[in-house]
Amino acid sequence: MKMRVILTIVGVITATPALALFWPQLLTSSYGLADPDRMTTALLQHRGVLQAALGAAVIWGAFHLPARVPAAATAIITKSVFLALTVVDVGMRADMNLISLVFDPIAIVILTIAIVLHLREASPAAAPA
Repeated sequence: MKMRVILTIVGVITATPALALFWPQLLTSSYGLADPDRMTTALLQHRGVLQAALGAAVIWGAFHLPARVPAAATAIITKSVFLALTVVDVGMRADMNLISLVFDPIAIVILTIAIVLHLREASPAAAPA
């Protein structure tokens, strides 16, 4: 039950970039862009939709056990790649919002734990010796 709640929270937070579809001004606070051109706005809004889909998959995995590992693994990969592309650059890191810098690493740990626990529960118990 606890894992369902935790994964639901991770999924909801992961999906929040989709809010830029309705409030493009969030791109300023989220990405440090003062006045993005139309293409940048469209690309970041599209990224928001992809993040919403990823968040929905994580929530789905919270309640549908066969989806848990694929959804969590996909989120781990995408969050890790984003961090690898951005955190290594001091200038980009300075422009990043705190949510990405703090939430993504925490989410990666939580999702890894979810996979490990799921695999432990799914594997047959070791026979007593």
